[in-house]
Amino acid sequence: MGRTKQLTRKQKFMVLALGPIYFIIVGFLLQPVGSVFHGLYQIMVEPDFLITDYFVVGGPGAAFLNAGVLSLISIAMIYHLGLEFTGHTVTSVSLMFGFSLFGKNLMNIWLILLGVVLYERYHKAPPGQYLYIGFYGTSLSPIITQVLTAQELPFIGRMLLGIFTGITIGFVLPPLATHVHYAHRGYSLYNVGFAGGIIATVIISLFKSFGFQVESRLIWSSGNNQLYFDVLAVLFIGMIVGGFFLDQDVWEKYRNILRTSGHGGVDYTKTEGGTATMVNMGVNGMVVLIILMVLGADLNGPTIGSIFTVIGFSSTGKHVRNIVPVMAGVILAGYAKQWSITDPSATLALLLSTTLAPIAGEFGPLAGIVAGFLHSSVALNVGIVYGGMNLYNNGFAG
Repeated sequence: MGRTKQLTRKQKFMVLALGPIYFIIVGFLLQPVGSVFHGLYQIMVEPDFLITDYFVVGGPGAAFLNAGVLSLISIAMIYHLGLEFTGHTVTSVSLMFGFSLFGKNLMNIWLILLGVVLYERYHKAPPGQYLYIGFYGTSLSPIITQVLTAQELPFIGRMLLGIFTGITIGFVLPPLATHVHYAHRGYSLYNVGFAGGIIATVIISLFKSFGFQVESRLIWSSGNNQLYFDVLAVLFIGMIVGGFFLDQDVWEKYRNILRTSGHGGVDYTKTEGGTATMVNMGVNGMVVLIILMVLGADLNGPTIGSIFTVIGFSSTGKHVRNIVPVMAGVILAGYAKQWSITDPSATLALLLSTTLAPIAGEFGPLAGIVAGFLHSSVALNVGIVYGGMNLYNNGFAG
């Protein structure tokens, strides 16, 4: 990674793997080893629709282990399928990590991915062509957990229904995710979240029609802000310092990123290179982290996971100039509407509203503020349609 040497494909994937490895190590430092693996089991068998904080269910060590291992598996799958390293590689792995702190786990993602593979085989598509859609589509994995743990059905019934549901979700995701893009024209970055919301609405409506009820829940930890701030700040500051150390031209490249609108999810690793993208990720991470601390919001599994959504899309469309206006609109809404910005759902909406960053990037800060203000109302109410079963709720709301 010298100033005149380009990274090989293998080296790029190895650098990406450092993040999950860092958090696995942190996880074992935060929780006794014996309880980590018991906590990991609890994470896999606990219903995990929104909002379920894995820091509470299994402990922070188990949550970081779950997220880290799933991220490393995702990296290995992308690498061994021979896919090019792009901004979407970074985004998909970051989302896999982030939402594995509050919804995705080592048990509930595989049937959806199997459905995507079967779609590729049926249409004779190259292996891995829809892999990123599959990774994003695991936003619906709480549906699988819910079916597999439903006490209303006998064991064999739960297994068969879970397999059928998961494969069906994965099979319909690629064509649906491709076509819903035309609805928002690239002004919402969480495209699969929109597709996932449509699928979840249909499935949950069917379930409710047959008497299968989904109760709302809130499992949310608090009181460890300083600890998690330090853990995250070390990583984000390291990314910023590393980018400037490794590339003497990184400042100009970063300024080029700030000049983009983010519309359509531009790939910064291709346009400006890996070092500038890494600086952008680090800056965005520190900005949203400081905003949360100033507001007095909680740092826990769901909020850290949402921070990593911002980080992930910092390689494909988000930067400080187009995310801050949208977040400002949500903060303004917190003072004007009948909820507090530090409420759990509102805090997640604050972070994940940045799906609309391209609006601020293309039409200016005022448009971004209005978009964030409107988005907060939709995001806090639309989840009831599908009972929190779509982890990318803000993608659907966007």
